[in-house]
Amino acid sequence: MFYYLLKYVLLGPLLRLVFRPRIEGLENVPQSGAAIVAGNHLSFSDHFLMPAILKRRITFLAKMEYFTGPGVKGRLTAFFFRSAGQIPVDRSGKDAGQAAIREGLGVLGRGELLGIYPEGTRSHDGRLYKGKVGVAVMALKAGVPVVPCAMIGTFEAQPPGRIIPHALPVTIRFGEPLDFSRFAGLEHERAVLRAVTDEIMYAILSLSGQEYVDEYAAVVKAEEAEQHGEGRPEDPAAPRHRMAAVTAWASRAARRSRRRCPASRRSGRRPPGC
Repeated sequence: MFYYLLKYVLLGPLLRLVFRPRIEGLENVPQSGAAIVAGNHLSFSDHFLMPAILKRRITFLAKMEYFTGPGVKGRLTAFFFRSAGQIPVDRSGKDAGQAAIREGLGVLGRGELLGIYPEGTRSHDGRLYKGKVGVAVMALKAGVPVVPCAMIGTFEAQPPGRIIPHALPVTIRFGEPLDFSRFAGLEHERAVLRAVTDEIMYAILSLSGQEYVDEYAAVVKAEEAEQHGEGRPEDPAAPRHRMAAVTAWASRAARRSRRRCPASRRSGRRPPGC
């Protein structure tokens, strides 16, 4: 209920007033049945602009950080995303991709629209980056079409780090649905998944006109951060891994010490200096 209140009463009219979006190819989005809308990701505003202009409800897989932020701002953000029906996905750990796929397949199994950004994160420089194969896995497993979408102008309207967007016009362009039924049953073939993902990314590129980078955005971000002396973003599990490593090192050191300096059988003590 809150989703439609946001769309038609609260947020939707405001977004249309501020961004004056030009919509192209809206007829390419199926009016019923399950489908994936795969788009480029240039701005935080993308999360709201696409749902605001679509006639059907769309559910996005949103990163867990939007639901766990601290303070009043964090609670308000979490409330907004939950009320809008968005699904939190934990992107840390080796099983994060599988969890996202399970959630996405659940949405598609209900015959709904699923929104996904194959790049996996926002572009930090306005370029289009290599897509992750999760979108291909879901498309093949669910047997649904993929509608490519290009957000144009949202990077200029709200670049990374800017909270209040500029009042600039944007274009949202939908391409013709991509049918991958010819690959049915091959969702475990890595080469097939890569080919399907690349076809989706090429369709997005054709719509957006961006410069393409054949690398993952997260990797490029980390490399640039390291070059600027900021260091690589820390894995949430890194503190645990470091503690485990220190504990293992201490255990090995203790064993070596005991072998070098065995305790006296009579006193139970080690010689001085050990």
